[in-house]
Amino acid sequence: MSEDFVGVLGDNTEESTELFEHFRIVADKGQTLTRVDKFLQNRLENVSRNRVQNAAKAGSILVNDKPVKSNYKVKPFDVVTVVLAYPPREIVITPENIQLNVVYEDDDVIVVNKQAGLVVHPGHGNFDGTLLNALAYHFKENGSKVDNGFGYLVHRIDKDTTGLMIVAKNETAQTVLAAQFFEHSITRRYQALVWGDFAEDEGTIEGNIGRSVRDRVAMAVYPDGSQGKDAVTHYKVLERFNYVTLVECRLETGRTHQIRVHMQYAGHPLFNDALYGGDRILKGTTFSKYRQFIDNCFNEIPRHCLHAKVLGFVHPTTGKELYFDSQLPSDMLAVLEKWRNYLKTRTEEN
Repeated sequence: MSEDFVGVLGDNTEESTELFEHFRIVADKGQTLTRVDKFLQNRLENVSRNRVQNAAKAGSILVNDKPVKSNYKVKPFDVVTVVLAYPPREIVITPENIQLNVVYEDDDVIVVNKQAGLVVHPGHGNFDGTLLNALAYHFKENGSKVDNGFGYLVHRIDKDTTGLMIVAKNETAQTVLAAQFFEHSITRRYQALVWGDFAEDEGTIEGNIGRSVRDRVAMAVYPDGSQGKDAVTHYKVLERFNYVTLVECRLETGRTHQIRVHMQYAGHPLFNDALYGGDRILKGTTFSKYRQFIDNCFNEIPRHCLHAKVLGFVHPTTGKELYFDSQLPSDMLAVLEKWRNYLKTRTEEN
């Protein structure tokens, strides 16, 4: 008999894969001395005392740029800032026995290496078969103490993106990690195979990312800042194959589809990324043999070529720096080997 877990999950924001909120409030000149937790509860809508207390424990409440405890008394003209784990909504999760590659786990966090095709959480027609369903089963089977039964998300990666994800096991850990994402102190490095070659060995792509006005499923870059939220992606060339390139991408921000849409904007859509135009021949020859080679590559990896390879963060309880590096998945390794062999054959023919 299965047991459903009724819990809360951060709302699905359109422009971010990072699940936190940031508020900045300046106390007016008539402010009476008030505990900062009560001050925030009075000023912020639908924010529970528990969320505020967790933020205080995590050191995420600052007054005049200095962390304070929940009993700090706010006075006139104080500048109060707070980072909160994303506001919850009720959700029912049924434990499901789904393959889960656990890289690390303790009482506060779990790090998994997500496989392709696995949606992170229910929504948009995916009501089961998600990472949270898999985690609920894993925690139940192992007798793990998790307040809501399935964990607390602090970030997401796309369904067809593989790689490392961290999930908190309690609200305090969630709040601490949310603050790290806000401060950009989380280390995240991805590897992607993209169309085209680069004149330089490394560079930076900047441009606001928001929902596309032409396709509500896709995102778009708004370089003039008229829409969306700021986004910064640093990239470095790892291996060149003339027509495609393997790059490492380091994120400063975590917007929905950030690497995919930034690379498309820069003229380098991800290899076989159907949503952003990478699922057709964009560079190369017109020879039928080459077209067949590309089709074989697409069949080898029927998804966009993107893997979250590196994840680093400060443990929310111990303060220890943790760093994880994962191997590329078999489909990406196979496609890269095909390109190496193709390049070698071309070189020998010339």
